[in-house]
Amino acid sequence: MLGLFTAGAVRRIADRLCPYDGGVTAPTVTVPAGEPAERGGWSEVMLRRLGGPLGRHAGSRLVLGPAVVMVLATLSWLLLMAHQTSCRQTDPTTSINAIARLCYTDIPVLYQARGLSQGAVPYITAQWEYPVLTGGFVEVARRITDVLGVHASPDLSGQQVLTNADIFYSVCAVMLFGCFLVLVLLQLHMGGRRWWATSLMVAVAPVVIAEGLINWDIFAVTLTAAALFAWGRRRPYVAGLFFGLAVAAKLYPLFILGPLLLLCLRSRRLRAFGQQLAAAVVTWVLVNAPVFVASPSGWLYFWQFNIDRGADLGSIWYVMSLAGLRLPSPGTWSLLFMLLGCLGIGALVFLAPRRPRVGQVAFLVVALFLVVNKVYSPQYALWMLPLLALARPTWREWAVFNVAEVAYYFVIWGHLAGTLHPGDGGPDRVYWLAVFLRMGVSIWLMVVVVNDMLNPGEDPVREDGVDDPIGGPLDRAADAWSLRLVSFGAESPALRPSPSGSVVYGPVEDPDGKQSGRPRRALVDDLLDDGSDQPR
Repeated sequence: MLGLFTAGAVRRIADRLCPYDGGVTAPTVTVPAGEPAERGGWSEVMLRRLGGPLGRHAGSRLVLGPAVVMVLATLSWLLLMAHQTSCRQTDPTTSINAIARLCYTDIPVLYQARGLSQGAVPYITAQWEYPVLTGGFVEVARRITDVLGVHASPDLSGQQVLTNADIFYSVCAVMLFGCFLVLVLLQLHMGGRRWWATSLMVAVAPVVIAEGLINWDIFAVTLTAAALFAWGRRRPYVAGLFFGLAVAAKLYPLFILGPLLLLCLRSRRLRAFGQQLAAAVVTWVLVNAPVFVASPSGWLYFWQFNIDRGADLGSIWYVMSLAGLRLPSPGTWSLLFMLLGCLGIGALVFLAPRRPRVGQVAFLVVALFLVVNKVYSPQYALWMLPLLALARPTWREWAVFNVAEVAYYFVIWGHLAGTLHPGDGGPDRVYWLAVFLRMGVSIWLMVVVVNDMLNPGEDPVREDGVDDPIGGPLDRAADAWSLRLVSFGAESPALRPSPSGSVVYGPVEDPDGKQSGRPRRALVDDLLDDGSDQPR
């Protein structure tokens, strides 16, 4: 009796710490009726030999798994901060070559270069080349620095400015660490049955350890993940709120809305998209309006800076300029290729045998933007990382992506330091090769995701009848219309029902959304909903 009471108490505590939300679940195993004991794949055979499939009381609400992921994410961030310590400057008379030490960060540099150390406010009394919400993030960190250090003013000594810059960097690092933990937690809940891989791929990514503190990009990446999470939970207004905030922090989340519109058009979910778009526009306007009213020129500086910016580091246009092939107006060429690529992605949305997943189209459009953009800074890889984990949570693609990005991370600093240039003063072809490798990997990843879209049966996320873990109103929605080259209404390989007579073991949900206490047979009607916007 004491054992039963203790087990029940532990379960109730686990329920409170990590309530079941349909995302973090125990794996399900489908066993065809009447098959011999040793039939099936290697994993099924081993499962039976180790005691059979999970029972009805198996732990589907384990705190251990998510806790491990969060601990690993914390260790990754500690490694990142330890890596950055060699670039901390404490003596104004002794300079530190952060580029040569491979630990450069914009955060303390811009604090001093843009006059924040003298009390300047972004957009108002200081030119700031980032969207307004990133400027707001920086302003909060600046005010905290004034409290923890010496109040910023033009009269500070060199040592005081340096001390304040170090405090400002530390405050930003702690704030961005909080954003990173939220990002990993959101990935965990957006991963569906693959929650472990989807979250772990962000938590332990070498890209984060290398580039997480070059700039403030983690902040915008987290807001974008929050928008996708809210959309996946069928909260279009909340998703729009976060999309508006994300676009106000960085421009790239704006490109996700276009493919999402096409997905809603294919599945006739325009009402949900309209609600999200309205909330996004209102949020963006409300965030930008105070800065625009206070300083129109300061607000316009970000836009003018990016329009006037030429071919810059990491882009194919920059390499062409180094090779002597200078194209006029690289921004125009970048925009042209972006439009052509978006047309191709739009065609894929309607030509795919089954409506593509939100994670797939989001990754494609962001990767396209980075490949053709006139600047591709090292930290922009953070934009792609969580979307890659949602689009294709397989370790091979994750490993190749991280190897290419980390290789570029090392080469870019050597290029800027001049250590990779040949002795005869010729061009730095090692840097060219690193850019081509990075671009080639990005294009290869896009091809892999496109193949999954055209062949849903090969999509690792859509195994066992899963449709779209972050689809929200689109999840399990029937096609309203498409341009498929197969017969309309044909059954998608990814959504075929389980074999006749099979039993699905493990935690399952009743049609009313409540977890069932017993296994039940998979039904054909469970695979697609009735086309309504409301969850079943």
